[in-house]
Parts: sequence; structure tokens; C-alpha cells
Amino acid sequence: MAWPGRFDFDGNMRTQVVIIGAGPAGLLLSHLLAADGVESVVLETRSREYVLARIRAGILEHSSVELLTDVGLGERLARESMPHRGIYLHTPEQRTHLDFVDLVGHGIHVYGQTDLTRDLVDARVRGGQQLVYEVTGTALHDIDTARPYVTFVDADGAARRIDADVVVGCDGSFGPSRQAVPDPRTWERTYPYAWLGVLADVAPSTDELIYAWHPDGFAMHSMRSAAVSRLYLQVPPGTDIAEWSDDRIWTALAARLGHGRDGWTLTPGPITEKSVLPMRGFVAAPMRHGRLFLAGDAAHIVPPTGAKGLNLAIADVARLAPALGALLRGDGALAAAYSDTALARVWRCQHFSWWMTTMLHVTDDPFDAQLQLAQLRWVASSEAGARGLAENYTGLPLR
Repeated sequence: MAWPGRFDFDGNMRTQVVIIGAGPAGLLLSHLLAADGVESVVLETRSREYVLARIRAGILEHSSVELLTDVGLGERLARESMPHRGIYLHTPEQRTHLDFVDLVGHGIHVYGQTDLTRDLVDARVRGGQQLVYEVTGTALHDIDTARPYVTFVDADGAARRIDADVVVGCDGSFGPSRQAVPDPRTWERTYPYAWLGVLADVAPSTDELIYAWHPDGFAMHSMRSAAVSRLYLQVPPGTDIAEWSDDRIWTALAARLGHGRDGWTLTPGPITEKSVLPMRGFVAAPMRHGRLFLAGDAAHIVPPTGAKGLNLAIADVARLAPALGALLRGDGALAAAYSDTALARVWRCQHFSWWMTTMLHVTDDPFDAQLQLAQLRWVASSEAGARGLAENYTGLPLR
């Protein structure tokens, strides 16, 4: 059974690591493993075109940018990403700029997940990585043994099997990997609000992200490039997107983001995409069972307010790759510690995401509304408060 990417006459293959899921977590893990001399195969249910077009997170922490640069994935990121020194916190009372560079010594980068995924796919193709798209019926077997294997049906309808030393689930909330862990312990919080997100073909009206508290609900002005804006409105869960015309969206954004205040204006433009995003937090433990390891959304979900989802996935695989390399060479100490060490960071990011979310999203309780405003005033006026937000937003060190 030859490597890479050749099935034998029975439709079988042998590799060291099978990675389920070709999102940023799975692709980056395969890249890091290859740099350590470890072979892998990546399986993905979607098509290559779908994977490359998928628009998700767009904020990279300082530590994520450092890692990507160190492993040879920083060329286009350095050229095309948008470095930001900080963010704006806005209320009807005031707008405050938090300068992360002044507070903690570094900022963040705006770089769409679509761009990062393309960088990763290009790098893996150049490296001869086997990427198998449009698979169905993926199932995990013998993960409690030293010789697990994965079966699936390929795009041509042929049944396939890959034998491996390790299986890694990077297949998100609904993939088979999480379900393969027997009796996991789970924690979940469903937040009582959702985001209406839009992409608009218009240059951003701000140089850095705006997080806004308003009596009508939270709003956020982000961006994907110098020509594309990404904006969000707090809406009730279950909102029908058909009820929100483009004009209604821009009117609400203008009111909540402070259009006209101190000379600032929000420039509307053609909306190319609308979606409603539910807000929830979820953690499953352990993140390892036998020879199966979980990373990214397969193990945890955070509300998007703190910009942690993509960065947590990067942190997971940055920790997992050396652990797997050592395990395959006979040293299992890092692999044994992986779940506990990864979960410590996950819970820190869950707390920060909860804190940002509950501080900025309007509730029906007038007492809570006053607490939110008091907290926002504290962050805006206290260097200690601002530094705490900056430290968590820009990211804790990966190592």
C-alpha cells in the first residue's frame, strides 16, 4: 500500500494519522505533522469548492499569526491581512478606543477564514498531501486499540478503508468523531439572542472593529477586506431573515453603531449575504479517547463575540501536533496530557466569550442593563479593565 494517496486493489490505504475534516484545524494539523515527518490523510464530506468558499471567522490572535508565520504560512497573510491595534467600544454615551498594542504589546489581524483555508489547501497540495473530498458514511473503528481504522464511501461510490495509528476528529459539531467518544461529559449554554450577519460590498466605515451596546440590541462593524464589510445585529433566536430588508438592516446598524455622532458616518452598500447565527457555548470532555483525538469545533463551540472559535482550533492543533509526533515515536506523555491542557485554554476562552457576550447583548432586565453599562464604563475608564480585555482578545501564548 503505497504512500501518498494510493489505495490498494481492495480500496484500502495505510497511513499514520487519519484526519477527519478539511477545515482550518484539520488542514493546519496535517501541515504541522508533515513538518515533523508524520504522514496523514485528510477526509472531508464537502467538495473542495465548498471548503474554499466557506466564510466564517476573520480575526486572528497575535499568537495565531506568530504560529502561522513560523510554519511557513505567513507570506500572503503578511501581505493581505489587516493589522489592527485595537477595537472600539461604543455606547450611546461614548465611544472608546482600546489600543491593544499600548496595553499588552500586540494587536490582532483581520484575515478571513476563506483566505486562511486557501493558504492551507495550497500548502498541502504543494506538499503532496492526500485530501479526499466528498466522502460519505464515515465511521471510526477500533479506536480503543493501537490500530484504529476509518471506513467511508468516496465520491465515486466506492467503499474505502484507511488503517492508521491515530484518528483525529476535526469535523465539527455534527461529524462522527465526537459521537465516537463513549459517555463524554458535556456542558452547554444556549444564549437568549442571535446574530443577523451580513456581508456587504462596501469599504469599511471604520479603521478597526466597533463593538456597540445599544438599547435596541448589540451591533458590530467588522470587515473582510478593504472593499468588503462584515456587520452584525443582535436579533431574537428564530428570527426570519425575510423580515429584514436591506433598508431595515442599514437603518438598525446606523442607529446602534452611532451614525452621525462626532462626525462618524456609516456608509451602506449592496448586501451580498445574510444569515442568522444562534449563540451558544459547548464543551465536550475528554478530547481524547484511546487513539482518537478531538480538535476545534468537534470538542467545543464558543459564541463569536470574543473571536475565539478559529483561534481555539489553531491552539488545539498547535498542541496536538507535537503530542502525536512524540506518541508515534514511542513517548505518550504529551498525548496523555493533551485533553487536560487543551481544555484549560478552552474554558478560559469560554469565560471570556461569555463575559463579552453578556456585557454587550441587551436583555429584558433593566437591572442587568445598568450592570452592563457600569461594566462598559469600567473597561473604558480603567487601565486594568482594558488590559484584561486586551490580553484575552489578542490571545494567550500558545506555549
